[in-house]
Amino acid sequence: MEKSLRVIMSGGGTGGHIYPAIAVANEIKLRYPHAEILFVGAKDKMEMEKVPQAGYKIKGLWISGIQRKLTLKNLLFPIKLISSLWNAYKIIRKFKPNVVVGTGGFASGPTLMVANKKGIPTLVQEQNSFPGITNKLLSKKTNKICVAYDNLERFFPKEKIIKTGNPVRQDLLLIHSKREEAIEFFKLDRNKKTVLIIGGSLGAKRINQLIELESDFLKAQNIQLLWQCGKLYYEEYKQYNDVEGIQVYPFLNRMDLAYAATDFIISRSGASSVSELCIVGKPTIFIPSPNVAEDHQTKNAKAIVDKHGALLLKESDLNTFSVVFETLIKDEGKQESLSENIKELALPNATTHIVNEIERLIE
Repeated sequence: MEKSLRVIMSGGGTGGHIYPAIAVANEIKLRYPHAEILFVGAKDKMEMEKVPQAGYKIKGLWISGIQRKLTLKNLLFPIKLISSLWNAYKIIRKFKPNVVVGTGGFASGPTLMVANKKGIPTLVQEQNSFPGITNKLLSKKTNKICVAYDNLERFFPKEKIIKTGNPVRQDLLLIHSKREEAIEFFKLDRNKKTVLIIGGSLGAKRINQLIELESDFLKAQNIQLLWQCGKLYYEEYKQYNDVEGIQVYPFLNRMDLAYAATDFIISRSGASSVSELCIVGKPTIFIPSPNVAEDHQTKNAKAIVDKHGALLLKESDLNTFSVVFETLIKDEGKQESLSENIKELALPNATTHIVNEIERLIE
């Protein structure tokens, strides 16, 4: 099977859809070095840059989502969908995949719809505790659905669901042996606690505003910051690199070292971030984005918070941040219990399990 194995991976729009797809592709390549893997993404989205950087070919479709607000862009959606279905058909007809895997995002809809129509085995990987409309629609025809949370039979056919967890970067599994390397890499002060701020791959405006507002308070706590503000906001916040104890980055390419160096984490609660943080096991404050479909980031965070594995701070309650944060950093017992509880929710072998399911589909 190895020499003839051909796989299409489709998903993107955000890092939360792209990196799981790349992780699965890497595991397939590890098992089948001669396999051919082609990604299908959405034109002008970040996958068109990130996938080639990971060493894979990608084709782009002219597709975007329906805006929740009434907008002229929605008038183009039927045209984009027809165009994307036709181009997905041409890609699949030429590439002749053995299996098509969708990890969510705009492009995965047309790609898997065409594959299902042609009778090609398909697998959907749903990262969130509350699935998006694309995967809900695809679930009716797809063969298998790999999920990270319980109780998704509310949305998907129960007989198709396999709980695998979300694929994560494999270098995260070794972070606990990298602390010294990480401190050297970021030139950190060993005598200070480190706080990592991550707002997703593009950044989070409200989290950035919070850190700016609370920068004096944070400095007074005798801590240092690794602040990933996102490439959309770097020009606005790079001036804080001149402040002692604050390092600002548009994007952290060595997340393994960032996690290894840190003592506390402030993060959005996209599905991939939540899965990574369960493995990392550091005391975490989740600040979910309220501006996502079905408020799924809050649901992702609550799945951890309800098991006493993290703290949740809504954007509407950010005025209480200083109290929540100061209480946490002064309570070592709370820190230990959060770390222990979040680690128990980790599913570190998700990528292996997903590729096992792909193999079963092909066989």
